[in-house]
Amino acid sequence: MLRLVLLLPLALLAAEPAGEFRGSPERPSAVLNRPATEGIHLVTIAFGAEDIDSVTTVKAEARRLIALNIAVPKGRTELRRFLIDVRRPEYAGGRVALKPRESGSPNWDEKLSLEFIGPTARARLVSVEPAPAATIRIFLAGDSTVTDQSIEPYVGWGQVFPLFVGDRAVVANHAESGRALRSFQGERRFDKILAQLRPGDFVLIQFGHNDQKEKGEGVGAFTTYTARLKAYVDAIQAKGGKPVLVTAVARRRFDPQGQVVESLGDFPEAVRRVAKERGLPLIDLNTAAKQVYQALGVERSKLALLHYPANTFPGQTEPLRDDTHFSAYGAYEMARCVAEGIRTGVPELAVHLAPAVKPFDPTHPDDPAQVVIPASALVKGDKPEGK
Repeated sequence: MLRLVLLLPLALLAAEPAGEFRGSPERPSAVLNRPATEGIHLVTIAFGAEDIDSVTTVKAEARRLIALNIAVPKGRTELRRFLIDVRRPEYAGGRVALKPRESGSPNWDEKLSLEFIGPTARARLVSVEPAPAATIRIFLAGDSTVTDQSIEPYVGWGQVFPLFVGDRAVVANHAESGRALRSFQGERRFDKILAQLRPGDFVLIQFGHNDQKEKGEGVGAFTTYTARLKAYVDAIQAKGGKPVLVTAVARRRFDPQGQVVESLGDFPEAVRRVAKERGLPLIDLNTAAKQVYQALGVERSKLALLHYPANTFPGQTEPLRDDTHFSAYGAYEMARCVAEGIRTGVPELAVHLAPAVKPFDPTHPDDPAQVVIPASALVKGDKPEGK
């Protein structure tokens, strides 16, 4: 399958669009490297070609899904606009303490990266310009189940979420593998969000998987975790931001009778209580994920997580049996759950969902065979932290 990777200069304006991009075995990729700046950028893509019916998927930065299987008949053109958040580790007063594997990541470098995927991927032109000043940021703070994963087949739900957001808001996914509320703040990732946060921006907060592992006297869901979550809320609201609490997405766990069971202890309930006490919007992703797994059943639910025989992917010499991290299909379903939680429970944010977003019932998930997300070019990376 052709994968055309473009690293576009952020100085490239609509008046100076990049030229036509067409996939062929002779030209599998094109790379442009020029100075870049941090900020939100409006990308306009003219999909289509004169010589072929084209189907194109586009991912931005570290595999963020922004366009899925855009089909354009031969000789036609379809114009689409996308907002992409580009960031650097530095901020006024500090710098995010990146992990070694984040060094050089498309999420933190000085380029805007676009990946065009598909055997008939075609774009007549691509242009980039500064986004409107009124653009809303939707920040994501979370762990490996949310983050922009660097390698196939791992996919965080936050990586797919941009597909469900319209062109007046941008997803800024700051989630990172292995992080808990404490470590996310300790590495100054939360400070980076606060440095960019403007009144009216939203911050979706989903932690619990790694907080659950913390040990010590007085440590727990209703003590240290709750106190830290409230501190996050206070800091966001102090800057005019709008916190949205998200319960930790469920792991895939079944009892001998084939019923989904909870594996995150009291942490989802702690989030629910803080939301109720503070009058905050809540997306109960923990409950929705369990409904998806239950509807799929013991065996088919494996398709939502990472269950692959050895050598399914290059360099994967051992079988994958991971009931925490998502496949592309699983991440898509979780992102739909989040979008549905916003649609029904966060009206201020719901207006920023894409017009094509439809109601979703987690007890009736999509057929896995009908959710086809082309894989990205495989890059070197590590297994995500966390279980």
